[in-house]
Amino acid sequence: MTKDQVAERLQIARKAAGFPDAAEAAAALGVPYPTYAAHENASRGIRPDAAAKYARRYRVSLDWLLDGRGVGPAPRSASTDAEPRLVKVTGFVQAGYWAETWEWNSDDVYSVPVPDDPALRPFMLHAAETRGPSMNKRYPEKTVLVFTDIIETGAALELGKRYIVERERADGLREATVKTLWRDEAGKLWLLPESDDPRFQEPIPVEGGDDDTVRVVGRVVYAVSRE
Repeated sequence: MTKDQVAERLQIARKAAGFPDAAEAAAALGVPYPTYAAHENASRGIRPDAAAKYARRYRVSLDWLLDGRGVGPAPRSASTDAEPRLVKVTGFVQAGYWAETWEWNSDDVYSVPVPDDPALRPFMLHAAETRGPSMNKRYPEKTVLVFTDIIETGAALELGKRYIVERERADGLREATVKTLWRDEAGKLWLLPESDDPRFQEPIPVEGGDDDTVRVVGRVVYAVSRE
């Protein structure tokens, strides 16, 4: 297959994924615009690692992108944009609850619908249910928080946004919770609770403490109330 044919399929996949122009797609993919544009206009060949990234995020097979075989973009009808995206709720977040994992077994998993935002189509969406009062000023108990994976998106942390946070103690037990990113006057980053419960009003330093490791797992993009 020629570079022109690969470039044409890349454009088709990009548009099917909901990105009307290459600049928007490049920003969402974390690829420099000149590089991405060169791939779409066939002025530069696509390296295997870049092709695999495009295929994964545009939800097509690598074989289809490179030589036209395999799974291409799903057909989109005029009403597709109005259809919700289903996200599996696979666990819970609860401050003060320490366990080996915060994910459920398969019997407890359920799905919730969220808007099908074109900017989020290249990424996996994950979801967890809130428990306890540690963020009850913002999210009542049983609220479903839908979030992107920080590693997958490669997005920088943003002040004022809410993040799923995992803390791990020296004994291996973990706590998962949701917090708001904040910076103090000295420039230090903190993860703040939004709770009316005195037990859950202490901020957590992003760099962690002496006895635990802090990991920012994902950024909250939707909050859904379960009926």
